[in-house]
Amino acid sequence: MLRRILLSALLLTTTAACGTGGSGGANGTIEYWLWDSAQQPGYQKCADAFEKQNPGLRINISQYNWDDYWSKLTASFIAGTAPDVFTDHLTKFPQFVDLQVLRPLDDLGPTSDIKDSDYQAGLAELWKGKDGKRYGTPKDWDTIAMFYNADALKEAGIDPETLDELTWNPHDGGTFEKTIAHLTIDANGKRGDEPGFDKTKVKRYGLASNGAGGDNWGQTQWSSFTGSIGWQPTDRNPWGTRFNLDDPALHETLEWYFGLAKKGYMASYEAIGGTNSITADKQIQAGIAAMGLDGSWTISSFTKLTDADGKKLNIGVAPTPIGPQGKRASMFNGLADSITTFSEQPENAAKWVKFLAGEECQNIIGQSGVVFPARPSGTELAIEYNKKERGLDVSAFTDHIENGTTFPLPVTSNAADIAALSKPAFDAVYIGDEPAGSLSELNDQLNELFEVAG
Repeated sequence: MLRRILLSALLLTTTAACGTGGSGGANGTIEYWLWDSAQQPGYQKCADAFEKQNPGLRINISQYNWDDYWSKLTASFIAGTAPDVFTDHLTKFPQFVDLQVLRPLDDLGPTSDIKDSDYQAGLAELWKGKDGKRYGTPKDWDTIAMFYNADALKEAGIDPETLDELTWNPHDGGTFEKTIAHLTIDANGKRGDEPGFDKTKVKRYGLASNGAGGDNWGQTQWSSFTGSIGWQPTDRNPWGTRFNLDDPALHETLEWYFGLAKKGYMASYEAIGGTNSITADKQIQAGIAAMGLDGSWTISSFTKLTDADGKKLNIGVAPTPIGPQGKRASMFNGLADSITTFSEQPENAAKWVKFLAGEECQNIIGQSGVVFPARPSGTELAIEYNKKERGLDVSAFTDHIENGTTFPLPVTSNAADIAALSKPAFDAVYIGDEPAGSLSELNDQLNELFEVAG
């Protein structure tokens, strides 16, 4: 009963229920849910291969968009009709563990021998609960880099190679701010670094915006900047004991970052449609922005962009800027597959999860070029796909792994409550209604959550 009450509360803090989808059954059909439509074809190939190797078992894949996905999943937990297996996210799984709706994979035969060392360093460990048990097997990993419209750079007289050495600091923005200022153009054709520039009538921003980032720790917004000054959201990760949103260094960095919008160099809250944000790739496609920070999972979206006449845009990728400490930084995230406690065939579900996490399936995903699989062999295939099929050098993403310039997404309990409190607080800073120092109050609220979650 208590679990059902807690799940109902989680559903209310997530979004309204949109009905239920599949359910775990014992008839040999394994229900599998994911949200990324771009990845569905690759995972269908994995399902076909799995079924050939496991006669009598069938995989039924259901795909929902991001927002519907989590409301449907939570509703299915409440109704007892959850899928056998689902794609899990680091910001969600701790709360699911607390609510006891995930099975420890160590307790199931097929997944009991999963090794951390089979995957990119640091990935598998993030999916272990406070009890030390594993609740997800790594699927993929992602880092952040900067996409740009090569034609916009050429028009501005900027050599793309100079993007590799951009630096930033919270005082004058460094060469990074100078570059996006020069790429910015107002309605009268004045650039952001020219006399007479009108920041109230910007035709093209130098930098796209992905919103305030309050619901995802600034992953594709400001995390690369705060990471490069050595700031971390919690005192340790995973399972920190306090938040660090009261750090003056964070406030200084965010005042500079959101100040880019005030100067007219970065797309404003209004320019991206407020809460119904126009994504960075669409801003670049529409000519609203010249460059944009985004995750490696968006590579296929950016490389498919076309102009109004249907001509393919010339898209390039550059690394995140070098920070005051002389290093770049990128948040390191990854998805995993989890098994629900509602599955009536957990051993069969574990066979599927083991296959998803295995080399054969991850190589299939690597060959699709949509994401970087968690296994190194799959990653190499994804790199090769991008080079051959797209003519794209993706080292801006992979160098973070090789150079050790990543930091993990915060793993804490009460993710829904954290997002509910953080999103409006960061939106207020982005819009300009509150200074970055106001986040100290948010910090106190978030730290109170540790008294509840432990």
